[in-house]
Amino acid sequence: MTATIVKQEGPSDIAPKPSVGSHVRDYLARLRGGDLRSLPAVTALVLLCLAFATVRPVFFSAANFANLFTQGAAVTVIAMGLVFVLLLGEIDLSAGVASGVCATVLAKVVSDLGHPWYVAVLAAVATGVLIGLTLGFLVAKVGIPSFVVTLAGFLAFQGVVLLLMREGTNIAINDEVIIAIENRWVPPPIGWLLAGVAVAGYAGTQLLRHRDRTARGLVTEPVAVVAGRVAALALVLGPAVYVFNQERSINPLISSNKGMPIVVPLIAVLLVFWTFVLDRTAYGRHLLAVGGNREAARRAGINVDRIRISAFVVCSAMAAVGGIIAASRDRSVDPNTGGSNVLLYAVGAAVIGGTSLFGGKGRMINAVLGGAVVAVIINGMGLLDLSSGLKYLFTGLVLMLAAGVDALSRRRSAATGAR
Repeated sequence: MTATIVKQEGPSDIAPKPSVGSHVRDYLARLRGGDLRSLPAVTALVLLCLAFATVRPVFFSAANFANLFTQGAAVTVIAMGLVFVLLLGEIDLSAGVASGVCATVLAKVVSDLGHPWYVAVLAAVATGVLIGLTLGFLVAKVGIPSFVVTLAGFLAFQGVVLLLMREGTNIAINDEVIIAIENRWVPPPIGWLLAGVAVAGYAGTQLLRHRDRTARGLVTEPVAVVAGRVAALALVLGPAVYVFNQERSINPLISSNKGMPIVVPLIAVLLVFWTFVLDRTAYGRHLLAVGGNREAARRAGINVDRIRISAFVVCSAMAAVGGIIAASRDRSVDPNTGGSNVLLYAVGAAVIGGTSLFGGKGRMINAVLGGAVVAVIINGMGLLDLSSGLKYLFTGLVLMLAAGVDALSRRRSAATGAR
């Protein structure tokens, strides 16, 4: 009797071999299914840049390129915090004014009280955390809708700013470290070094992820796709650093302005950190689970109230960082810091970038891409010398289009899933 030898299948035997063609087909299938991710934001960003550069070639000048990043930095950082709240299907209407409160605390501590910059920064961030704890507690524990709670905060925090400023007295900031965030530059060699570290770090994480999934027998992306992503990042960062390192000063003999604005690597660090939190930690998975289905998350043993409170804490803490950046840019704080259209632009940036207003879908890169779109619109229309009315109108139309794309993509995803 002949014995039959059964070969034990290992991970390498059952894992399908990846190919570029299959990856492209899967990507197109996801697009047809409504999973657009950041594609609309990237498309809008490219088209807007080309349009403004065609009409006003100065749009791509070294000076204006740096201005794009410094102008949109505060809004982008606040939008990064709003992503956490939006992932839960909630809203924070007080984030902009909260950034003004935290900026005022920063100015009071560093200018009026004379404490070092790091004490002032800690005080501002701690104020943001306290604001987030209060808002989150009222939403999660008391049960007041986030719209009502944060609308009340929007009104109340404006009063707090006026009281701290003695009914409207501006507070100048003279601390060089704080001013440097938005008004100083990284030396050109350091800029190239940071770009190289970013590309190498991204390549390393992508290759480690690919190797880990291969070892586990999971479906992996083709190596060519991974290499293409790394090359794309290098093709973005290389020209950007080159433009940053061009002389932007009218008279270099008196004052030289060359290099990447310090706020750019700061935003990059925040992007990497919060992306890791959302994508690689249990907290990030729990946040997405609560945003996708709160009751199912509760039955799975997730502390839903704690997650909801923490999202508001992160949002307000990031609003504090945004307030610090805004104070650095203006070198002062006034009653309008964090007010006016800051919140509208920040929410618009998160949504335009691809974060869903319905919860459960969004990434940190969405806020950065959306912030870039908003900055390009404001900057480009300023170069065209268009009225404020047209700026608001155009930005509102872009936001409405982004929300419409989100709604249609979710409907398409639901229909595809149903089939």
